[in-house]
Amino acid sequence: MRHLLRALGVTGRIKSPTYAVLEPYELPGLPISHLDFYRFDDPREWEDAGLRDVFAAPGLKLVEWPDRAAALLPRPDLRLEIVARDDGSRDVRFEACTEAGRSLLP
Repeated sequence: MRHLLRALGVTGRIKSPTYAVLEPYELPGLPISHLDFYRFDDPREWEDAGLRDVFAAPGLKLVEWPDRAAALLPRPDLRLEIVARDDGSRDVRFEACTEAGRSLLP
């Protein structure tokens, strides 16, 4: 996610949200919430953490380990899958899940 955040224009330190669950970033006209649900053991932890409000607010939400919050998450516009290759490079796959997501893909 660090490379994506940099490409979007985020400057300064980019921290992993693994322990904090949420790291916010503010770009002109674009609030970004970078979330990591790796430590969630139960999907209800998403609601207990008050993240419904985060997802209801405008802006870009980048979620790592979304399967840990299961069906409680709203449907994403785009799903990105980053797959590490044996040579150290990565493949990125995009899947549009909504009409808004389809409008973002070439």
